[in-house]
Amino acid sequence: MNIIITGASRGIGYELVKWFAREGKHNILALSRSKSKLQELQREATNEGKSRVFILPFDLVNGNFRDELLPFVNAHLPKVDVLINNAGKLINKRIEDTSDDEFDAQFNVNIKGPFKIVRALYEHFAENAHIVNITSMGGYQGSIKFPGLGIYSASKGAISIFTEALAEEWKERNVFVNALALGAVQTEMLSEAFPQMNVDTAPDEMAAYIGQFALTGHRFYNGKVLPVTNSTP
Repeated sequence: MNIIITGASRGIGYELVKWFAREGKHNILALSRSKSKLQELQREATNEGKSRVFILPFDLVNGNFRDELLPFVNAHLPKVDVLINNAGKLINKRIEDTSDDEFDAQFNVNIKGPFKIVRALYEHFAENAHIVNITSMGGYQGSIKFPGLGIYSASKGAISIFTEALAEEWKERNVFVNALALGAVQTEMLSEAFPQMNVDTAPDEMAAYIGQFALTGHRFYNGKVLPVTNSTP
């Protein structure tokens, strides 16, 4: 399989690269803005499995897709079988206190980045490719909402609807698109936003679930936003 994972320098994305490296013989492209963390990940993941792990420091919001990302993809991946849009931005701040820049930062990473990469890779997806967008229970309709997460939840709601729309537009190309709405996972991003919060789900546990879904979930689902949580929405 030829796999691209965004937000790969830490948390779930980091563990996803390691999971795929262990579980099969894949070509994996890990994307993040942090070159040093990607280099560390490449060393660690390469030692754990038979997969080839490629890294590219790249900004999904401001990067040059035509001149930087696409040539790299063409050089290392014949086609894209799996894309996991995992990169995320969370700022814990009440709506009335949120600045325009903080609003833009969350919407840029959480919805504009995924839009830009799927648009750029349009011609590169293999038949029966699977795009997995990582959203949140905060962006899942009918779930409990929390103060401080209004803009984050709205941006995740946007990627949920984008998932449904993209699946409809690309179904004739046999490209499948689904989203996983995650509950809380004990990642660095969560700890930065909620320093006192501790949850039971570890990044490697969630990565294993997402990885397996990315490989097999499109056999059963398309255009679906699926909650991944042990609580009732």
